[in-house]
Amino acid sequence: MESTTATHDDHYHGPASGIRRWLFTTNHKDIGTLYLWFSLIMFFVGGAMAMVIRAELIAPGMNLVDPMFYNQLITVHALVMIFGAVMPAFVGLANWMVPMMIGAPDMALPRMNNWSFWILPIGFTLLLMTFFLPGGAPASGWTIYPPLVLQTGDAFPFLVFSIHVLGISSIMGAMNIIVTIMNLRAPGMGLLKMPIFIWTWLITAYLLIAVMPVLAGAVTMLLTDKYFGTSFFDAAGGGDPVLFQHIFWFFGHPEVYIMILPAFGIISEVIPTFSRKRLFGYEAMVYATAAIAFLSFIVWAHHMFTVGMPIGGLLFFMFTTMLIAVPTGVKIFNWVATMWRGAMTFETPMLFALAFLFLFTIGGFSGLMLAIVPADFQYHDSYFVVAHFHYVLVPGSVFAIMAGVYYWLPKWTGNMYNEFWAKTHFWLTAISVNITFFPQHFVGLAGMPRRIPDYPVQFADWNMVSSLGSFVFGISQLIFVAVIIGCIRGGTRKVDDRVWEGSHGLEWTLPSPAPYHSFDKPPEVR
Repeated sequence: MESTTATHDDHYHGPASGIRRWLFTTNHKDIGTLYLWFSLIMFFVGGAMAMVIRAELIAPGMNLVDPMFYNQLITVHALVMIFGAVMPAFVGLANWMVPMMIGAPDMALPRMNNWSFWILPIGFTLLLMTFFLPGGAPASGWTIYPPLVLQTGDAFPFLVFSIHVLGISSIMGAMNIIVTIMNLRAPGMGLLKMPIFIWTWLITAYLLIAVMPVLAGAVTMLLTDKYFGTSFFDAAGGGDPVLFQHIFWFFGHPEVYIMILPAFGIISEVIPTFSRKRLFGYEAMVYATAAIAFLSFIVWAHHMFTVGMPIGGLLFFMFTTMLIAVPTGVKIFNWVATMWRGAMTFETPMLFALAFLFLFTIGGFSGLMLAIVPADFQYHDSYFVVAHFHYVLVPGSVFAIMAGVYYWLPKWTGNMYNEFWAKTHFWLTAISVNITFFPQHFVGLAGMPRRIPDYPVQFADWNMVSSLGSFVFGISQLIFVAVIIGCIRGGTRKVDDRVWEGSHGLEWTLPSPAPYHSFDKPPEVR
C-alpha cells in the first residue's frame, strides 16, 4: 500500500529541474513548449534560406550563389518550412491546448509524446547535414521528382531517412491526439460539444495517419530505384516517372490541408472571443471540416494537369478541385457572420485572424484560377503558383499560428505581452507579406518560371519589390521573438484566469499561468 501512495505522490510533483526536465518530460505542456520553440528555430532557419533566395533574385544576373546551391536552398527551404516550422507549431499548440480544452489531465500516451518530439531534431539534423555532404543537398524542389532527384549525391539516403523519421514523428503525434480526444474528454462533452480547434485537430490527425505512409512508400521506391536496381520510376526499365507524381500528390494534397485545418480551428477560437459572440453555424463548421478532409483525397492530380492525362481525368480533377471551394467558403462566411453585429475589439490575436481571413481568401481565389485546366497550362510552374501557395501558407498557416500564440500566451505564462510591440509586429508582417508575394502574381502571369536563379530583365522591377518586402518580413519576426521573451519574463501586467473578456471554454477555467497538471478531477460540461 505504501509503495502505491508513494508513486501516486511522486506523480504529482512539479517539473524536474535542469536539462532532465526537457529530455525526459512526459508533461503535455512541456512537450508543447518544446515543439513551439523548435518550430520557431526552424522558422528562422527556413527564413534565412528564403532571404538568400530573395537576395539572389533582387536583380537579374548571378549575384550571390551558384545555381546548384540555389536549387538546394529552394528544396531544403520548403522541407524545413513545411515539416519543421508549420507542422510542429500546430502539434505544439495541440499538445498545449487539447488536454486543457477537453478537461483531460494530460495526453493519453505521454511517453510516446516525448519520443515523437525528440526524434524531430534527429530528422532535421539528417536533413540539414546534406549541405555538407559530397554533391550537396537535394536540388530537385521539395516535390523530389525523379529522375532529377536521383542525381543527388551522397545526400540522397540521408534525405530519405530524414523523411521517414519526420513521418514517424507525425504519425505518433497524430495517434496520441486521436486517442486523447476520443478517450479523455470531460464527462458531458459529447463530440458536438467539442471546441472547433479540437474537431479540426481530430480530423487532421486522421489525415496524417492516412497519408504519411504514402510518402514513406514513395521515397522508399526512390531509394530502391537508386541503389537496388528497381525501376519503379525509370522509363528505361519499364517504370514511369509520372507514377511518382501521382503517389507524391496523393500524399501532398491532403498535406496541404494538414497545414490549414488546425489554422481554421485557431481562427474559430479567436474570432468568437473578440466578437463577444458564439461561433455562427458550429455544426456546419464541423461538417465543412470533414468535407474538406474527404475531398482532399480526390483532387491530387490538379498539380499535374500538364503531364498528359486523359481528358476525363482532367475534367474530374478540375471539378473536384472547384468543389472543395464550397466547404471552405462555408467557413469564411461563418467567420464573417460571427463578427456581424458583434462587439468587436482589435487585440493582436484578432488582427492576425482578420488578416488571415482576408489574405487566405485571396490565396483561395488564385487556387480556383489554377483549378481551371486550360488556364493552368499557362500558370503551371510559373511564379503565379509560388504566389498562390505562399498566400495560403504564410497569411494562412503562419498567421493562424501567430494568432494562436498571442491568444494563449498570456494563459500559459500568466503575463500580458507588450500590446504595442505585438501590434507593431502585426502591421510590419501583414504589410510586408503582401509586398513580398503579391508582385509574384504579376511576374508569373508575365511568364517567369519558378525555381530559377536568374531571369530576363523585364521581370527585374517586381522581383526587386518582392525581395525588399521579404527582408522587412524576415526582420520583423525578430520583434515576435522579443515580445514572446518579454512576456515569459514578466510582461506588462499579470492576467486573471479569463484572460480575454469574451473567452469561454474549459481552458479559461484554469488559473493563469496554467498549472503544471491541469485537471486533477475532470470538470463537468453542461
